[in-house]
This record gives sequence, structure tokens and C-alpha cells, in this order.
Amino acid sequence: MRSVAEFYQDCLSAVAQQPPLDVQLADAVSCVLAEDVEAPFDLPVADLAARDGYAVRSEDLAGARPDNELSLRVTEEIRAGDVNPAALVPGTAIRIASGAPMPAGADSVIALEFTDHGMAQVNVRTQPAVGENIRRKAEDVEEGEIVLRKGTRVGARQVALLAGVGRSRVYVHPRPRVVILSIGDEIVEPGEKARPGTVFDANGHALSTAIADAGAQTFRVAAVPDERHVLSETIEDQLVRADLILTTGGISHGSGDTVREVLSTLGTVRFDNIAAWPGHILGVGTVGGDDNGEGGTPIFCLPGDPVSAQVCFEVFVRPALRHMQGWTQLTRPSVKATVDRSWYSPRGRREFVRVRLVGDPKTGYQAKVMGAPASLLLSALAESNALAIVPESTTNVRTGDMLQCLVLE
Repeated sequence: MRSVAEFYQDCLSAVAQQPPLDVQLADAVSCVLAEDVEAPFDLPVADLAARDGYAVRSEDLAGARPDNELSLRVTEEIRAGDVNPAALVPGTAIRIASGAPMPAGADSVIALEFTDHGMAQVNVRTQPAVGENIRRKAEDVEEGEIVLRKGTRVGARQVALLAGVGRSRVYVHPRPRVVILSIGDEIVEPGEKARPGTVFDANGHALSTAIADAGAQTFRVAAVPDERHVLSETIEDQLVRADLILTTGGISHGSGDTVREVLSTLGTVRFDNIAAWPGHILGVGTVGGDDNGEGGTPIFCLPGDPVSAQVCFEVFVRPALRHMQGWTQLTRPSVKATVDRSWYSPRGRREFVRVRLVGDPKTGYQAKVMGAPASLLLSALAESNALAIVPESTTNVRTGDMLQCLVLE
């Protein structure tokens, strides 16, 4: 029997970071940078007006206030995008647009709301401070500065910065392509008529959602029967587009569970009894490579039970997916919480119990167990927002005990 920690490392070892790929900004969203991004120029490239108003010398407006307006002659108008603006003559003002370059001689911008909006002459009712409403050259970033570091996830804010420094393409670890295979003669698509002996494909749909949430691309294949030839052909057909294959079901020791036999001819996959509950039998390895598994596509084999499959995905597969994408923080955050009931935990196994966390960092967290811990209930899973972790050495959990909880939401 392998420990949870050992199998966790097996899963990480089975996958590698996606090779860096040069992509357009739109395709970089949700990916992790595979390069340090250096600013090719100052941002802003010059001193710019931060507000619509008038470029002035602060000293020319000394004493200006609502009951003592001062007037300045307006000599020019500068728009955003203008180059080589005229210099400011002492005792005058230049009308200026937000984002326009500051004229030489000006040390502040008086905002429009403190003026009468005059065109040839402007009346001003306050004195601006030196530097007021000016964005200084290189105030944002300096030429040569690392503005985004390798390992940063690209989102809207990062795209704004990348575009702002002129980058249209970046190197990222691309989103892995994950193929999901739900295996079993009994599986049918939701929406079909329920019949005795059939089970709706909860795993395919749930894992597709979980994989997308983890940042990867999902390709869900229609339910595959236990027939060996069909299963073998399906797996081989998917190798061309898969960076990772995820199967559910068909890994027990029953005569109808054919995954082990099929995979034994397609690659190098190891099935182990794991010291965990739920999900005590799991498989990891590669398919489609050489006899040593080199050059193959990673494959993870999860249980067919939907609750077991979801729990095992969170514990073992999601961290591996994040590793493939270049993340350094692989696991979800965790907090300690007191449980609201007692129960027996399987001896020698690390148990993951579906709970709903309430509370806050200041007052502490409480974990309400959803359903009986030993029962794998979809309704309880749907109401949960965390997994309480019971150590292998603990058999009797008591009300009020404090457990580490993996936060799912």
C-alpha cells in the first residue's frame, strides 16, 4: 500500500511542465508566464497630464481661492499624442488634455473643475501644488525593469501591463489538453431516459468543470464501454490531442473492469492500493511511449464513483495539472477548523471528509460534516466547500476536534 504522500509524488513525477510556447496576448490569458518580461521603454515615456485642465506654473496662481479668482492668458492647447509641445511662458496657461505631454516650464495641472473653462483666458479659483496632476516619466516602469516575472499567471491586469509596454506576444506554459474517458457499459448521458442498470455520466461533466477551473482545456469523450477492443482503440485515438488522459471507472478487480488489462499493452501504468479514503485504488503512468514509458502521454486512472473521483482529482490530479502549467503553488489553501460531530475513521488511511466551513480568521472556523463520512453522497459533496483531512493515525474523531481542511471554494 502506498501512502497519500507517495502517490502524490508519483502523480507529479508522471507529468512535466508544458514546453514554453510563444503566443498572442489573447491566447496567454489564464496561462503562466515562461519568461521574465522586461520593459523596452519608460512608462510613461514623458511627463504627462493626469487630468484635463491647464498646464501652469504653481507660483503664478499664488493666492487663488474661490473668493479671489486669478486670471491667466491661454496661449496654446496640447492634445494627447502631440509631440514637441510649445513651452509655457511665465504668467500664462496652456489648455491640456489628460495624457498629453507636459510643456516645458509648467510644474502642475489645474483641473477643469477649479476654472471657468476659458479658451482665451481662464479664471482659476485655487492654487495647485507643484507636481499636482502630473504623471512623471517612468513613474510606472523604467526601461529595462522586469515588469512581470516568470511564473506569473496572465489575467486582465497583466494583459494591460503587457500591452502597455508594447508586447503583443509572450512565452507561456500553454494550457494542458486533458481528455476525459468515463468507462463502463452502464454509463449513459444525462438527458437520456433512465433505465434499470444505467448510471448517468456525472464524472465526465464534473471533471470537465474541475479541469477547466484548474486552467486546462477539456476534451470529454462519450462514455466508453468495458469492451477491450473499443477501449483500446479509443485511448489510442485520443493520444494525438492529449497532454494528459484521465479515466474514471473500470479499475477494480471485477471481471468487467478492463482498464488494467488494456493499459498493460498500451504503456506503463502502475495501479496501487492507496492509504486514502475515498479512492483507495488508483493508477498513474504513461501510454503510447516506449517500453520504459518514455515519450508517452501521462494517464491518471480514477475510481468510477463520482464522489471518489472528485476527491481524488482535488488531492492528486489538480496539483499535477498546476505543475504542468508552471505554477509553484500546487495545492489549494487550507485552514484548521473544529468539527461538529464524532465519527470513526478507517485505520491506516488518510480520510477526506466532505464539510462546509463557516467562520473567519479572527473568530476561527467550524466544519459542518455533510452527510455520513463513510457514505459517498453526491448531495453532501454538492453542499461542501472543503475537505476535512483525518490523519492515518486517527481512528476516532470527536466533536470539537480540530482538523486541517482543504478549501475548495
